Amino acid sequence: MPRMTIQWCHPSGANLRPWPLHLRPLPPCLLAALFVASLASEGAGQGIVVDQGRFSVQAAQGVGSETFAIRRAGLGRDDAVFANGVVTMRVDGAVSEIRPLLRTLPPDGVAESYQVSVSGHGAMDARLARSGRRYVATIRAETGDEDREFQARADTRVVELGVAHHYYFLRDVREGGTVLVIEPRSRRQVMLTVRTRTDEDLVLGPNSVPARRVEFSSDGSDDRIVWFDRQGRVLRVEVPADGYVAERTDLVG
Repeated sequence: MPRMTIQWCHPSGANLRPWPLHLRPLPPCLLAALFVASLASEGAGQGIVVDQGRFSVQAAQGVGSETFAIRRAGLGRDDAVFANGVVTMRVDGAVSEIRPLLRTLPPDGVAESYQVSVSGHGAMDARLARSGRRYVATIRAETGDEDREFQARADTRVVELGVAHHYYFLRDVREGGTVLVIEPRSRRQVMLTVRTRTDEDLVLGPNSVPARRVEFSSDGSDDRIVWFDRQGRVLRVEVPADGYVAERTDLVG
C-alpha cells in the first residue's frame, strides 16, 4: 500500500515547520467538523444548546467580533460541554482570527481538552489535554515550538486570552472563592479570586438588563469584570489592563 504523505499548511501562510504527525492540530476549516463529530461520538447528535451568540470586541490592538456556541452532549460518563467560536480582529489594518475549541466536564466546566488556532497577527496553534495531575500543552508558533505543563486541580478552567464566551465557565464561582485558570496563548496560569458579586442593571444597546456583576482579581494587577444574566450567560467582559471590552450584540432588541 502506498505511504500517505500529509502536508500541513498554516492558514496565515506563515512559513512554520511541520508538526510531527501525532502532534498536528486540525486546521481551522476542520474545527467545526470536529465539534460536530465530537457530539456524534458521544451519542448526542442533538446536543443541547446552552448558549450561542455574538460579541462586539474592542481592545487596545484593534476592534472585531466574536461568534460562539456552547453545547452539552452525552450521557453518564460521556457527559461533556463543548464550546467553540471564532474571534475576528482587525489589527493595524490586517485581519486575524482566533478559533478555539474547548471540551469541559459538567457541571462546573473543568477543562478536559482544548485546541486553538490563530491566523494572521500572532499566528500559532496549540493543543492541551489533561494527563493526571497536569495539563500537557504543545504550542507551535512563528517564534518556535514548545511543550509546556500546567498544574491540574479539581477546579482548573481554560479561559483563553481574548475569548469572552469562556467566562461562562466561571459563572458559579462564589464570592471569596478562587479558581485556577489556564491561558494557553499567553502560556500563563493564574489564580483568580472573586472579589465581589453584585446585582445591577446593565445597559445593552437600548435595553436595560438585570445582571450580576462579578469582579475577578489576581495579585491586584489582572482584574477582570464580567456581567452574567440570570441564566449564567456572559453579557459583557472587561479586562482594563488590556483595554479589552466584549459586549453581547445578539441580545439587543
